[in-house]
Amino acid sequence: MLTTRQPRTKRSPAQQHSAAANGTSPASKVTIGSYLATRLEQIGLKHHFAVAGDYNLVLLDQLLTNENIRQVYCCNELNCGYAAEGYARANGAAACVVTYSVGALSAFNALASAYAESLPVILISGSPNTNDLGAGHLLHHTLGTLDFRYQFEMAKHITCEAVAITHPEEAPWLIDKAVRAAFRNRKPVYIEIPCNLSGALCSPPETRASLLDLPESDPASLAAAVDAASAFLGKAVRPLLLAGPRLRSYGGVTPFRDLAEAIGCGVAVMPGAKGFFPEEHDQFIGVYLGSVSSPGCNELVESADAVLAAGPIFNDYTTVGWSSQPAASKTIHADPDRVHVAGVAYNDVFLNEFLAALAEAAKTNPRNPATVIAFRRTLVETAQAAIADPDTPLTRAEMCRQIQGVIDRDTTLIVETGDSWFNGFNMALPDGAEFEIEMQYGSIGWSVPAAFGYAVAAPGRRIVLMVGDGSFQLTAQEVCQMVRLKLPVMIFLVNNRGYTIEVEIHDGPYNNIKNWDYAGIMSVFNSTDGDGRGFRATNGRELAAAIKQALAHNGGPTLIECTIDRDDCTKQLLQWGNRVAAANGRPPQRT
Repeated sequence: MLTTRQPRTKRSPAQQHSAAANGTSPASKVTIGSYLATRLEQIGLKHHFAVAGDYNLVLLDQLLTNENIRQVYCCNELNCGYAAEGYARANGAAACVVTYSVGALSAFNALASAYAESLPVILISGSPNTNDLGAGHLLHHTLGTLDFRYQFEMAKHITCEAVAITHPEEAPWLIDKAVRAAFRNRKPVYIEIPCNLSGALCSPPETRASLLDLPESDPASLAAAVDAASAFLGKAVRPLLLAGPRLRSYGGVTPFRDLAEAIGCGVAVMPGAKGFFPEEHDQFIGVYLGSVSSPGCNELVESADAVLAAGPIFNDYTTVGWSSQPAASKTIHADPDRVHVAGVAYNDVFLNEFLAALAEAAKTNPRNPATVIAFRRTLVETAQAAIADPDTPLTRAEMCRQIQGVIDRDTTLIVETGDSWFNGFNMALPDGAEFEIEMQYGSIGWSVPAAFGYAVAAPGRRIVLMVGDGSFQLTAQEVCQMVRLKLPVMIFLVNNRGYTIEVEIHDGPYNNIKNWDYAGIMSVFNSTDGDGRGFRATNGRELAAAIKQALAHNGGPTLIECTIDRDDCTKQLLQWGNRVAAANGRPPQRT
């Protein structure tokens, strides 16, 4: 007698995980918290940042069972998120753990920064007990309603993937789904774990390979894009390459350099890409920022007949109020997952693969150094900054001259929103030096906790932070964590009594701030067991002495308060601020 085989129903990934778990003995199972810790270790994290709260305490305990990842504590959840964002810049990815609602909603601003800056940060939030979901219970830390999904719904808008675990058997699949999305998209993700599930058992983690797999370009689209770009560049008389801030996140830095070497043309960098191409290279022509670019750079970009912009971000800030941007008709615009050649789009082409393939194609053509020759011919040598009288009041120029002397090949220079941007743009980076800026999101206060996170990830580098007094006041607490971990971060705090960048865009009494004893605040953070140092420099002699002591000090951070005149700022900030203000002030247009 013949029997018919019943059709099989295809199971979802979550059901497959559940089935695997059911076939696994309890002895071989792991807790959800330890599963997560293993995944964080497998993707290359040696630390995760945390702020404790009653909804995440068991989860923090579970994460501590993994001795290969250190738990690093922050003063508040906003700083925790920014610390993770800074860590991701140095390490490639990061994670932070907060409590429900009162913690996560504060961390969301930093998570939005990671989204804007294309950084894979994993935000993990504890959440209410599963027995309270749908039970009609009012809970603390919530909005006082019976809807506990609002945090999850909010997270969807500032992440590439948000998951909320409600059953132990689905935890492995959901955790892997989120982690995989963070790496594939180079964006933050959100994982929500109820407080009574952190210690619940689930199936153990498998291999890590699939989590780190990156998408591949469509072969036909890639070939077509490379052919079109090669032909476009081959016809150019004055080609030029422009490095954009998305190059690093999407693996494009090395192939971009290979492409530059193959073509032989001039190379400019956008502010967020400073350091992605060696400044001592003979093809480097400067930082491109429209009318406030490095000397000679803007003119070359405007006169080039073919500009390959790799991973650029053209917003109102980087175009100086929409006043400067290469025309689409002469631009190869390479985004993370698509390429436009003179306005024609090629989809499903990934930045790193496109640049690598184009570099190989370019090697078959003669090198074209026309824009390099033009740059050398027209460049006006700028005189080195004069050494100021050491006893005269400190100026911005003298401050920057002395900071320049601190920067070596092992330095990472981090600059806060404001005139620190332009002071940083003007710094010369020796080969190996790195530069960090948050120019897309531009949230003041970002730099202090970001520098903390970066220093945790890169203990072998000299971290130099340039920050204004107004920005510092937003997130100053995280300096105490630098003291706690004995991180020798050098902080140059510019005290000019207000928000200078806002003054130049639109002034008013709201740009004035209460002055602090910034140098003296280090004693507060030290208390009885810290070794941070604080100095105040009112002239060049005091600044030089403070820098000398900072370079010799390895037991904690050094904060050097540099007091300068309120109106002492770069000419670039003045010009940039006027144009951005004009863009902000455009009258409404009738549709």
